[in-house]
Amino acid sequence: MRGLLAALGLVLLAGCATAPPAPVREAPIAYPPVVRDRILRIAEAEWVEWGRITLGPGLPRPPAGAEGAVDAFPRVLAYWRAVPEGEAEAAVARNRALWAAAPGTAAGVWSEPAWSAAFVSYVMRSAGVDTREFTPSAAHSFYLDAILRDARDFPDRAPFLPRDLSEHAPAPGDLVCADRSRTPLGTWRDRLAEAGRFRPMHCDIVLRTAPGVVEAVGGNVADAVTLTRYPADEAGRLLPRGPGEPVLFAVMENRLGRLFPFGGMTMRIP
Repeated sequence: MRGLLAALGLVLLAGCATAPPAPVREAPIAYPPVVRDRILRIAEAEWVEWGRITLGPGLPRPPAGAEGAVDAFPRVLAYWRAVPEGEAEAAVARNRALWAAAPGTAAGVWSEPAWSAAFVSYVMRSAGVDTREFTPSAAHSFYLDAILRDARDFPDRAPFLPRDLSEHAPAPGDLVCADRSRTPLGTWRDRLAEAGRFRPMHCDIVLRTAPGVVEAVGGNVADAVTLTRYPADEAGRLLPRGPGEPVLFAVMENRLGRLFPFGGMTMRIP
């Protein structure tokens, strides 16, 4: 009997020491081309509603504080409501309290925390992209982790693929991503080793391109939804930014509406 109990104990210990199998991740689905049009239309509409603020080489920087305007309160509130409650609730509670204290001025409302990732999440969600294909988050680094994971696990079906700046000219709907930390990433590959850890980043949604320039819309830029004009080379690839600017490290190619059965063959990441 003692031998049997000892054997059972070893089996139980072995079972406790064995990690449970990882859950099987559901493959992403394909979307029709209209979803890309909706992303661009919603992003541009938000930019227009904020006053068509534009940044770029040779352009003056607008005054700060637009997010504290009275009319901005419901706009930014909608962005925060697009991300999971656990991430949004503290920001919403803080700023609702500020609004209740001074609804006529909205002084300080939405100045903290940064809402740029919530804006991108809002656009994707409003365009009809499900949380499976774009993981909404209050941090760019975390939704980018989900994009990189899909690119690794489902290279032929992933709705977004990471691209190097030197190899991919951004197209409308793509995400232009920069690192705002003191030790910025060199490429998107450097993120793989630290997935799951917060890193200050910023991504804009490419609205349109023209010779020598990529125009992209982002949130919480100059305290507003702002269009940034990024310099590009003759092939349309992004050029390095100037000193003091967040370092661009990747473009997330948007393949929504371009995968089977709505598009042709797809390319795997290297």
